[in-house]
Amino acid sequence: MASTLVNNAVVKFSGHEHLRNRVVLSLLSGKPIRIDKIRSDDKDPGLRDYEVSLLRLLEKICNGMVIEISYTGTTILIKPGIINGGLVTHECPTSRSVGYFLEPVLMLAPFSKKPLNLTITGVTTDDKDLSVDLLRTVTLPHLQLFGISEGVELKIKKRGAPPLGGGEVQFSCPIVRTLKIINFVEPGKIKRIRGIAHAVRVSPQLSHRMVEAARSVLNRYIPDIYIHTDVYKGQDSGKSPGFALTLLSESTTSAIHCAEAVSQPGASPEDVALVAARSLLSEIRAGGCVDQKHQCLVMLMMVLGTEDVGRCRIGPLSERSIQFMRDIRDVFGTTFKVVPADPSDLDSKDLVISCYGTGYVNSNRSVA
Repeated sequence: MASTLVNNAVVKFSGHEHLRNRVVLSLLSGKPIRIDKIRSDDKDPGLRDYEVSLLRLLEKICNGMVIEISYTGTTILIKPGIINGGLVTHECPTSRSVGYFLEPVLMLAPFSKKPLNLTITGVTTDDKDLSVDLLRTVTLPHLQLFGISEGVELKIKKRGAPPLGGGEVQFSCPIVRTLKIINFVEPGKIKRIRGIAHAVRVSPQLSHRMVEAARSVLNRYIPDIYIHTDVYKGQDSGKSPGFALTLLSESTTSAIHCAEAVSQPGASPEDVALVAARSLLSEIRAGGCVDQKHQCLVMLMMVLGTEDVGRCRIGPLSERSIQFMRDIRDVFGTTFKVVPADPSDLDSKDLVISCYGTGYVNSNRSVA
């Protein structure tokens, strides 16, 4: 969706598809945004419950943020405030997992006034968003590339499977003044595969069956495989039964690719494991130093980095990433250079993206 500048102040977007990223860009840049035509042609037009819940969560994290929602819910105007951080609790609707809410928070938290300590409840793993396992084992290490490491933590207190949820997660993040720039263009060779097979309110044996099924595929390629079984019981297991498998591969240059699969009605643990294992192999085959799920995060941190050229090798750009590049151009005025990683290799679809960092400084930060 295209965007335009209105009165040289408000950046205008249309459509609901990229709402999270656009709100994040508004809060970081300090520019107000207006999003209209939010499902205006639907039988049920306007914002969904999870989108309203996300805006309420960001209101808790920010000080002075103003959100104006039209009567029909098809238009919102957001005037950003100061990213405050601090101690925050939030209950998510069960229509989306907590990963939907944590992704934008992860982008904002390092630039808070005070270190963020967020307790969030709801569904911890579903088939739409990044699970808390992926966020903990893959997303947080991506933040380390930019110098955000010490004190970043994601604790899974309770797991909550859909549809009723009941999970609880604690996320804490320190504040930084500036980000490091990256030059990450060597994907390396895969050296190990790790995973988490979790089961809640079902037989613990299902976790072991997922491990064995995943190994039957992955052991053909690499011997260094360790999949941890994580079984929650009693109150810590949420309100609904379910199981899932999260897998990640790590290369010799610390490039991480990930995949996961979640239990569906009628699906056996073996089915779930085979989907996850094959999805991981597809991600690895796609190439790059960053997988598709984390392209947007890396792009944003590159834009906010020090005033120097940052470079990163990625696989084919996702539709979400392409739109995010356009939104970054509209809000920050920064454009990316995208070139083939290896022009001589016609079979390679890897790209190298580069941009000049804005030298973003966390002016919200409390001075001790």
